[in-house]
Amino acid sequence: MKTPLADRIRPKTLDEVVGQKHLIGEGKILRNIIENDEVPNMIFYGPSGVGKTTIANIIAQKTGKTLHRLNATTASVADIKNIVSTLDSFLAMDGVLLYLDEIQHFNKKQQQSLLEFMENGKITLIASTTENPYFYVYNAVLSRSVVFEFKQIEPSEIEKALERAVEELKESDYKGFDVTVDKDAIRHMAHVSNGDVRKALNSLEVAFIATPPNKDKKIHISLDTAVQATQKKAMRYDRDGDSHYDILSAFQKSIRGSDPDAAVHYLARLVSAGDLPSICRRLLVISAEDIGLAYPQAISVVKACVDSALQLGFPEARIPLAEAVILLATAPKSNSAIMAIDSALSDIESMDTGDIPEHLKDSHYGGAKKLGHGTEYKYPHSYENHYVKQQYLPNNIRDTKYYDFGDNKTEQSAKVYWDRIKKGN
Repeated sequence: MKTPLADRIRPKTLDEVVGQKHLIGEGKILRNIIENDEVPNMIFYGPSGVGKTTIANIIAQKTGKTLHRLNATTASVADIKNIVSTLDSFLAMDGVLLYLDEIQHFNKKQQQSLLEFMENGKITLIASTTENPYFYVYNAVLSRSVVFEFKQIEPSEIEKALERAVEELKESDYKGFDVTVDKDAIRHMAHVSNGDVRKALNSLEVAFIATPPNKDKKIHISLDTAVQATQKKAMRYDRDGDSHYDILSAFQKSIRGSDPDAAVHYLARLVSAGDLPSICRRLLVISAEDIGLAYPQAISVVKACVDSALQLGFPEARIPLAEAVILLATAPKSNSAIMAIDSALSDIESMDTGDIPEHLKDSHYGGAKKLGHGTEYKYPHSYENHYVKQQYLPNNIRDTKYYDFGDNKTEQSAKVYWDRIKKGN
């Protein structure tokens, strides 16, 4: 039986692993742990197909420990006892590394059966889970382990794995054949895999199986072949190309224009392309740029939705993302904040705005009074309504106005309040 492509090209070193640079990049914590050969009990938390098993294999090779694999969906306490029986034998001279996949399916008794051996160091546990370990792993195991969160793989990184897989197929299964794979096909498989390298590699393998060589020994994997292999519609979408920015532009303009139907449509395009990072970033920008002070709580709600989406991954991520989009599209709008900061930045870049007024300078050090720093400052909280009129802008721009209250209910309420307070000063 032929070994699956994903296993055949499984990385042997950390440098070959795609993604997870926040953990295994140069100088990052997990890489340092592995290279120092002092591996603690660990829990790898993240979606499927992002390198958890691969890195566990690399750790086993690096440490020289005997690697045992168990899947908690089918394993039992008896399986753990069988592993324990090998301890102190010739087969486990350097200890055992137990890779326990889907640990959330072990009950409390099963998880506790590992504790004694985790504590004496005879078993080094690397448990993996797609669920939040703080909810599904018992405290006794959790407190003896270091949790590492694995992220979805960026499509650009998945493309690298697919290109490496194509080279592997050329050198093995299709040696002597003229093999070509369209860039669009690689890009499509990377984008529709939702950050799962294994899924993308499986799609590539299916594409090759479904494409027999012609009489001239040529094999060509086209975009159409990739679409059939993934069973997902191809979108005109290139993260570094015009279509990417066109969709994002239409997405933001639809929200800004308060059209929830169009906004959800363009969200669906982005979701179909698997572009979670761009969606999340753009929603946070829109919260501040287009809704702004008209509904200042929006950014907090959107941040919660974004965090949920990043933790859930697709397909479930579409739900909090839709919630955020509809909230923003139907919220009152104000661009007063971005207009104010951009106007201030323009002055700083184009003119001499002058020095900070003396009474506003730091006075919390010896000698400040001799320099006249802070001596004439009026503390607003000492005055009625916590306000007193004094100059805050530098002399060169003392009468400049950057912020204009928006015409929405929230900002107009603030305007009425401050007009009343400042009228008597």
